[in-house]
Amino acid sequence: MTAPLDVSGSASEARPESVLEGAGKAVQGRSLSRIAWMRLRRDKVALAGGITVILLVLVAIFSSPIISLLGHPPLEFHQDQIDQSTLLPKGDFGGMSSEYLLGVEPVNGRDIFSRIVAGAWISLLIGILATLVSVVIGTVMGVIAGYFGGWADQIIGRLMDVFLAFPLLVFAIALAGVIPDKGFGLEGNGLRIAMLVFIIGFFSWPSIGRIVRGQTLSLREREFVDAARSLGARNGYILFREILPNLMAPILVYATLLIPTNILFEAALSFLGVGINPPTPTWGGMLSEAVRFYTLPHFVLFPGLAIFITVLAFNLFGDGLRDAFDPRAH
Repeated sequence: MTAPLDVSGSASEARPESVLEGAGKAVQGRSLSRIAWMRLRRDKVALAGGITVILLVLVAIFSSPIISLLGHPPLEFHQDQIDQSTLLPKGDFGGMSSEYLLGVEPVNGRDIFSRIVAGAWISLLIGILATLVSVVIGTVMGVIAGYFGGWADQIIGRLMDVFLAFPLLVFAIALAGVIPDKGFGLEGNGLRIAMLVFIIGFFSWPSIGRIVRGQTLSLREREFVDAARSLGARNGYILFREILPNLMAPILVYATLLIPTNILFEAALSFLGVGINPPTPTWGGMLSEAVRFYTLPHFVLFPGLAIFITVLAFNLFGDGLRDAFDPRAH
């Protein structure tokens, strides 16, 4: 016969220690942002990309102090660093030294390091602002098409098809090539930056618009939207309080993946000579100038490497955000 159970002790004495440690503590819920941060923190590659993005932004913001500390004015000529017989930099490795960290350009002797740092803010500014324009337009159009449907969906859908059918690069070259020197209260490179932001952002919104439309079509059939309707909520309340907060995650993820695309597009326009006016330094413009001196690999390597690192960092960070916000990825 088995021994009788000892029921003299309290119920808590018979529980495992792990249960006892949690006894009496309130269970705390975790928001989507907190869960996403926990997932992102485990992705070391995405974190490395995010840290690199932050460093690039800081370099762009503090470009002037960095140049004054480690380089020379980006538009200043240094003919003493150029061999007048060959018009090439003196010394080895394109004139790299403690004074000129990445060497100097042929013919004029401008500091390559300073020009790359000075060009960072233009590339990042155009890429981020153009992405903001396309995200705002694409989100508005996508939400309207997905939520209201009907004729609004048909019109916006055909408009997206028209914009996606445009040969964007050819159109941008044609439009950027006829930009006047003054207009809209701006002039010079300020006007060209504004026009490039408009061209890139305005004609790239259908990509994110389609994603937002598809997400909105799914969200408008969810239970919380039906509950809001049953309580008498108007369309404006449902859109801004129910639909848009649930769209922030995919919009944020796609924006981080769209920024490097826009940076590459600006570099391509500058490379083709219809971007920022020289001698203002841009990474694409530096590559365009370097084509003539293919025997100097450093002249091509450093601006190309700056574009490569920037695009790679944004893509890695964007991929990590997409995995962190996707509940099916874990």
